[in-house]
Amino acid sequence: MKIAEFGTLQMVRTDAQHFGNGKIIPLTANKPGVEPISKISGLTGNSKAASITPAENSKSFQDYLIEAVNTVNNQQNEVSNIQERLITDPDSVDVHDVTIAMSKARMSLNLAQTVIDRLVTDWNEITTTR
Repeated sequence: MKIAEFGTLQMVRTDAQHFGNGKIIPLTANKPGVEPISKISGLTGNSKAASITPAENSKSFQDYLIEAVNTVNNQQNEVSNIQERLITDPDSVDVHDVTIAMSKARMSLNLAQTVIDRLVTDWNEITTTR
């Protein structure tokens, strides 16, 4: 098969399973039981695929780091509250909820510790390779 845009480029199929014997039909063709693809409403010709946020609206690395530490702290506090409720009123808390909350808090703490270790290691490597 010759492709006009590429000049003499020719596609050679070496495997018999690669040969198709069916007719190529467009995606918008009607099939039994399938609705045709219609034009997407709400899009105009001047719409952009991605929007660029202004610099004043973007978060800094410090903001992301503080937000992550606050999330870990909130999960640790939630586990403490659930454990306290389990001791004071055992019927109000399911043991599975306590286990899940503890696992989530442990995992987020391990992730935070790993990120901090990597940051410190990388910072030390950057400062020593001047």
